Amino acid sequence: MSLSVSRRLAAVTAFAVAGLFAATSPAALAAPTAVAAAPTPPDIPLANVKAHLSQLSTIAANNGGNRAHGRAGYKASIDYVKAKLDAAGFTTTLQTFTSSGATGYNLIADWPGGDPNSVLMAGAHLDSVTSGAGINDNGSGSAAVLETALAVSRAGLQPTKHLRFGWWGAEELGLVGSKYYVNNLPAAERSKFSGYLNFDMIGSPNPGYFVYDDDPTIEQTFKNYYAGLGVPTEIETEGDGRSDHASFKNVGIPVGGLFTGASNSKSSAQAQKWGGTAGQAFDRCYHSSCDSLTNINDTALDRNSDAVAYAIWTLGAATPVPPGPSFENTADVNIPDSPAAAVNSPITVSGVAGNAPATTKVDVNIVHTYRGDLVVDLVAPDGTVYNLHNRSGGSADNLVQSYTVNASSEVANGVWQLRAKDGAAQDVGYINSWKITF
Repeated sequence: MSLSVSRRLAAVTAFAVAGLFAATSPAALAAPTAVAAAPTPPDIPLANVKAHLSQLSTIAANNGGNRAHGRAGYKASIDYVKAKLDAAGFTTTLQTFTSSGATGYNLIADWPGGDPNSVLMAGAHLDSVTSGAGINDNGSGSAAVLETALAVSRAGLQPTKHLRFGWWGAEELGLVGSKYYVNNLPAAERSKFSGYLNFDMIGSPNPGYFVYDDDPTIEQTFKNYYAGLGVPTEIETEGDGRSDHASFKNVGIPVGGLFTGASNSKSSAQAQKWGGTAGQAFDRCYHSSCDSLTNINDTALDRNSDAVAYAIWTLGAATPVPPGPSFENTADVNIPDSPAAAVNSPITVSGVAGNAPATTKVDVNIVHTYRGDLVVDLVAPDGTVYNLHNRSGGSADNLVQSYTVNASSEVANGVWQLRAKDGAAQDVGYINSWKITF
């Protein structure tokens, strides 16, 4: 591990622990928590992840150019992953199903130990479309989950929760494999899941850094990781419900995950904060023959692979602290056209001890016909202004976004305001709702 990586991991871990403690009540702090004693999450070697991708690429090349459901390339991919896990000490199960007249396969791998009544699972779909090798979609997620599982073995991890990993078949045909797995779980087994983490396309060549807006604890875990790197995130909307986490969410299992974008175009604002090319798809080779080894952004793949491990170690090897209390205002507030003055939507916060956390979450829902006109601020009880949105996003409608604010210098209790102003003529809208979570 390089010195720079060591410092990065130390910073991420310190940030996460600080944020979790800040959101905890004084009573909860009276006794030591498992978070402080949790093992440090490892750096996942990018070279190892890319070596798995190289193997998947070779498998596709040797089997008609793809790894699709019902094709020899998919079964060879499953066999490759299974052999790695068997050698690392996992208990693996090959689950078969039938779709479109062909046999499909799910691979389930359990790590010994942990509470069998509290299962944390991470997964990714292993199949490609028929038109290509599927290296970003979804070799990237499959390889990162595999290398994280192997890191669990190398560390001899003894988690609080029982760890399970899954690789799904026939996702490209409509989440067939993951639906089959979930639908064949008895209700008593479903109730044992503490969470399912999904990783689908995490190395897009023109990447964004998107976090699923589902279970709050899982979501905050990923946001803590990226905040520790100084990398902003956005809520994932392009593929919401279109990957395997939906199969778990639909039966009440808490879910979360990461995504770097598919066929949608990167905006100018996103290019400004993440780099890359504005006006170009996050993945120009999505579902195409060019989704090959050259269709990967190494930085995004490296960061997201480390984030997979960070989540497994944080949520699985420790007892996570749930997010703090939320306060919401759902009353509509009209935003008049420019040059009218800004409007405010207040929330009175009470019963929260001490200062706000460094990971204060602000969820904004503004209906507007041109969000590029909007300037939106969070105003603390003492009048301090935290800018959330400053006339970005172009001509798109509406502003539905989650923001993480370091409000640790502010007393939590008091009247917080969401302030919105229209900065240009001709378009109007209203604050539909907003929420602040400590």
